[in-house]
Amino acid sequence: MASPNNHLPPTGSDNDPRYANFDERKRKRMISNRESARRSRAKKQERLDELLAEISQLQNDNSTIMKKIDGATQMYVGAASQNNVLRAQLTELTERLHSLNSVLHIAQEVSGLALEIPEIPDTLLEPWQLPCSVQQPITASFNMDMF
Repeated sequence: MASPNNHLPPTGSDNDPRYANFDERKRKRMISNRESARRSRAKKQERLDELLAEISQLQNDNSTIMKKIDGATQMYVGAASQNNVLRAQLTELTERLHSLNSVLHIAQEVSGLALEIPEIPDTLLEPWQLPCSVQQPITASFNMDMF
């Protein structure tokens, strides 16, 4: 069965030379629009690919940073734990020193001898007043490979 458009007479623009130039411009404009749309899609795809690559890079950077944070956190927890142990030892040693000074005071009273018994600073509240001589400076090392 033939389509109904086959029986229609040709329109004026099909055979009219005045419209031939108009149809040619329309055809060129359509081609130009298609090419422009193709370039636009290609540019959009290129930008999408760039953004996907950037996402991947940022995720890798984020993962690396998170690993460094985890390592630093573990080091902090270890140092805090060691610091707590050292504080407990300091408290115990300070109490022992107080006990020994008490024994010295009693021995001084009983024997009548003059003993030089140093005062013990409260090292937990004022750790900078520790009764020790500093012969070598304490140096800190920083491992750049960690970060």
